[in-house]
Amino acid sequence: MNSFFQRRFVIQGIFIAVGLVLLMRLFYIQVIDKSYFLSANNNVLRKKIIYPARGVILDRNGQILVQNEPVYDLMVIPHEVKPFDTLEFCRLIGIDKAGFDKRFLKAKNYSPYRASVFEKQLSAMTYATFQETLFQYPGFYVQNRSVRRYPDTIAAQFLGYISEVNDKDIENSNGFYKPGDYIGRSGVERSYEELLRGQRGVENLMVDAFNRPKGHFSDGRYDTLAVAGDKLISSLDKDLQKFGEQLMKNKLGSIVAIEPSTGEILAFVSSPTYDPNMMVGRQRSKNSVALYKDPNKPMFIRPIQAEYPPGSIFKVINALVSQQFGQAKPDTRYFCAGGYRFGRRGLMRCTHVHGSVDLAQSIQYSCNTYYGYVYNRMIDHSGLRPVNAFKKWREAVAKFNIGSKLDIDFPNERKGHLPTDELYTKRWKSDRWGSSFNISLSIGQGELGITPLQMANVAASVANRGYFYKPHLIKAIGEKQVIKPEFTKKNYTGIDAKYYDVVIEGMSRVINQPGGTAYNSVTIINGIEFCGKTGTVQNPHGKDHAVFFGFAPRNNPKIAIAIVVENVGFGATWAAPIASFMVEKYLKDSVDKPKAIIDYYLHKNLMPGHDKPKVKVKPATSDSTDKKSEPETPPISEANTKAKLPNE
Repeated sequence: MNSFFQRRFVIQGIFIAVGLVLLMRLFYIQVIDKSYFLSANNNVLRKKIIYPARGVILDRNGQILVQNEPVYDLMVIPHEVKPFDTLEFCRLIGIDKAGFDKRFLKAKNYSPYRASVFEKQLSAMTYATFQETLFQYPGFYVQNRSVRRYPDTIAAQFLGYISEVNDKDIENSNGFYKPGDYIGRSGVERSYEELLRGQRGVENLMVDAFNRPKGHFSDGRYDTLAVAGDKLISSLDKDLQKFGEQLMKNKLGSIVAIEPSTGEILAFVSSPTYDPNMMVGRQRSKNSVALYKDPNKPMFIRPIQAEYPPGSIFKVINALVSQQFGQAKPDTRYFCAGGYRFGRRGLMRCTHVHGSVDLAQSIQYSCNTYYGYVYNRMIDHSGLRPVNAFKKWREAVAKFNIGSKLDIDFPNERKGHLPTDELYTKRWKSDRWGSSFNISLSIGQGELGITPLQMANVAASVANRGYFYKPHLIKAIGEKQVIKPEFTKKNYTGIDAKYYDVVIEGMSRVINQPGGTAYNSVTIINGIEFCGKTGTVQNPHGKDHAVFFGFAPRNNPKIAIAIVVENVGFGATWAAPIASFMVEKYLKDSVDKPKAIIDYYLHKNLMPGHDKPKVKVKPATSDSTDKKSEPETPPISEANTKAKLPNE
């Protein structure tokens, strides 16, 4: 009897134990292990992500700069894949067997039960061929998306590019981005990513055993619509941008043009450039490596990242600051005997013996001697200790946004360099130094570093007689054309408006009167008074840089511009003519110059290492930004009415 009851309890215990094991297994399968649930769901349900159209980017006149083009990502769920002819599959999508194995292993390691990208961005043509046989490959399906397309292949550095998100992007997005998503990586695409990307949608599709859609789950009750990204209206003038890139082809440098009355950037040229379509599609990685390895650095955004001593264009700032300080007036004269002597034996040479020069003439002739005296007055004869006078001078220059970022709507802007008194005190091991210790600052050399954007902004400030609007690349956002409030605020330079007249007069003479450093038939614009200043920037690594900034017309200016052409010598030879062509193109929609002249500047190759002209043109006018005895001149003189080009 006791034995019977013992056996009964043992049998009951076994049944209970088996039941508990089954219950625990069932709990594990249904609650803890999601693989069966995912597999079952994937057999009947397919969550299809609907990627929104990325916002288009237009130029200021509504012309398309960036649009979208449909492509197709091939997705895979490894657990559902059945044996098939992989060679035929590879042929259809354009990969090899090794590539197939690598992609499939990566997808399987990610998750056997979740969909992941097998091959990105199949073209419409490839997909058209592949979709007819897609049902033969269970576990594979296609995800629609779009990529960028650039119809005019311009403004690559301005527009930037998009690329696939990395782990850091996903982590920083608080769950918005998923593997395989794309994000703006540079340029406007990056600055306005949150507006351009839009909002993804989801479709829950029922599928059959052959992976064919059979309608929406629950009649689409749980589907969400994709929301397209916002349209951006850029400040660029597409035709002006294209013309600027043509002028800078085979040249190193940049062009920045600004509308003074708004701060809108009309042209943003960085040369050399590249076709932005190279950063789209299945060859993007290969092209990207080639561009970054290019010794001429096409990915380097010169308008905001290159820093140059400004050279003689800085004399405009010193002319304004010295008037504000009461150390110069329009009729203040200094005698130029060919150079400015400082210290015991120092000599800052001028290219000519200019004789007695007033303030307007000092800009017209670009007289180094004059600005040596002016800087000496501001630092050594201000009534303050020279180190304190320098601090005051530096503070005044800084109000032109020299040495600080303009904070435009663009990533990775550099601030340039405006030296501090501490730099010189440390260098000379004492604070008892004066103007002779940094006299090169009087003519825009030495430790100064200014970006082309900052140069153009100074030109806009002079054009406005003492204020500027923050330069920006996006004019309006969305269908309502929203304008950011910070772009409508005036920023003052701290120089009274009355002090600009004589400086602008000098800048006008630079171009429009004999003796001006850019006085030439190439730079004069018929019917428009163009004001500017040339510069030749010393370059310790090679030939000097050509620099120019200016604005037009003189009254009610519509465009301010700055140009740097690297390693080509005098500012009037290259920078000033290119600037005049750009200004005339914008104001008149064409350039009224002989075709031979335009073609010369369009097609001249000035890249480092290219053959140099065998015969130099004897110059006739000058710009005195450095110690060279040879003055600047454009290659075509005013007297040359037949537009004969220089011998080469």
